[in-house]
Amino acid sequence: MTSKVHLACDGAGRPLGFLLTGGNRNDCTQAEAVIDRIRVAGPGPGRPRTRPDRIVADKGYSARAFRSYLRRRGIKATIPERTDQLAGRRRRRERPCGFDRASYRRRNVVERCFHRLKQWRGIATRYDKRPDRYLAAITLASTLIWLDT
Repeated sequence: MTSKVHLACDGAGRPLGFLLTGGNRNDCTQAEAVIDRIRVAGPGPGRPRTRPDRIVADKGYSARAFRSYLRRRGIKATIPERTDQLAGRRRRRERPCGFDRASYRRRNVVERCFHRLKQWRGIATRYDKRPDRYLAAITLASTLIWLDT
């Protein structure tokens, strides 16, 4: 009945990878799949780039499994920890995760990317009932955002 768009964008607010799931899916469980969908072609020949330099996300993505996934791929993370995670780290006498406040201030770029996508009425109101057609509309709008900038 409902759906959720999981999205990764670059620093300019252009969509890089996205995934459509049911509305009851947690963001953190789909983050790896969204990052795996990122493909950015370079100016010349060769393979497209698939690994971002840094991930900036909110507290919903602060799961230990996601942080270890980012560490394995060599991606820097700017994700604040939830208070229960901080308390657990203090209890286990572990070191807290690094957090860069200056780069975290740029997290609103994702929200602006969603607002640019929702300028399309069909995406904002979900006229298409079939998921494949809705995903096609998101793909078209994302392509036009890339062409516009």
